[in-house]
Amino acid sequence: MSQMDSTVGISRQIVDHEEAQRQLGICTSCRYCEGYCAAFKSVTRHRAFDVATVSHIANLCHNCRGCYYACQYTEPHEFSLNIPALLANVRAQNWEENIYPKVVTRQMQRHVWPYVLLTVLFIVLFSTAVGAPWASALPFYSVISHNMMVLIFLPLFVLPVVALILGLRRYWRSIGGDPLKLVHVKHAIASAATMKQLDGGQGQGCNYEKGERYTSVRRWAHQATMYGFLLCFLSTSVATLYHYLLNSPAPYSFFSLPKLFGVSGGLLLTCGCAVLIYLKRLAHADLGSQKRQRAEFTFTTLLLLVGLTGLLLYWCSGTPVAGGLLIVHLSVVATFFIAIPYSKMSHGFFRLAALCRESQLAAR
Repeated sequence: MSQMDSTVGISRQIVDHEEAQRQLGICTSCRYCEGYCAAFKSVTRHRAFDVATVSHIANLCHNCRGCYYACQYTEPHEFSLNIPALLANVRAQNWEENIYPKVVTRQMQRHVWPYVLLTVLFIVLFSTAVGAPWASALPFYSVISHNMMVLIFLPLFVLPVVALILGLRRYWRSIGGDPLKLVHVKHAIASAATMKQLDGGQGQGCNYEKGERYTSVRRWAHQATMYGFLLCFLSTSVATLYHYLLNSPAPYSFFSLPKLFGVSGGLLLTCGCAVLIYLKRLAHADLGSQKRQRAEFTFTTLLLLVGLTGLLLYWCSGTPVAGGLLIVHLSVVATFFIAIPYSKMSHGFFRLAALCRESQLAAR
């Protein structure tokens, strides 16, 4: 990055922080939205908003947009408040500043082409590695060996996870996080697991896709996506234990744990992502981070393809299309692994850190 680009980036952060101070200062004076969610409970706890406080509040926000539709100071009022868009931009800046290499994070947060390029490159790689069996009906490990899978996917998984952990460490230090206690982690996990901040504060849902009307559809879709992903990860983890500890390599029967977790997780993941994409098309673009919305769509589509291609691969096993589906599935999974710290996926991990910090602050 050139010195000029770096200066522009710093200037933009200063402008966003000054605007955050202005808007959040009005919010904490009004306090009308105090009961909406964890983000506004945190807002009303403060009287001044330094960079660390704004970053913390931004990562608590779920972008449900309830505050915007309830606010009397949005446009055309001269105060022109737009808290959802403000926090969405600050939140994304947190990821872009804390996840290294920064240039990769910014490209994958703002553009579609990195996802397309990576997927195409992996299709070429897997086609070459397995001899391009696009019309093969051979079993999974007859097409690509277990050792080859480990050789390719282990670094693709480990290196992004390391980048994510180091980024979370930088973020935690930047917001002044104290040493973690088990009670704070348990509280954060419980909050994330239920996504209670998407209930609108009163259990009526949020306003993401229906403006002034409340709905819980987005909360359900998020939960389906999250638990679907966790079940798919659990399926892979259990299959790994079967392989190494029980000396029981794939394939497994439908009623085995890897298959039960994988199929149910794939269904939840696919349905959840499909609904989220639909809701994104209904929501107002100017209440989010507009520069990053195309990349958000792309990442959610990528996650949908991970679940969908996995299900199709299972259902079409033993047919002539299985080889081609295997290559496509492995390619989108590989792209997803790389994208974990650099895409919208990082929101879940940064939000969990923010919830831990919120638990610490609330206990004071």
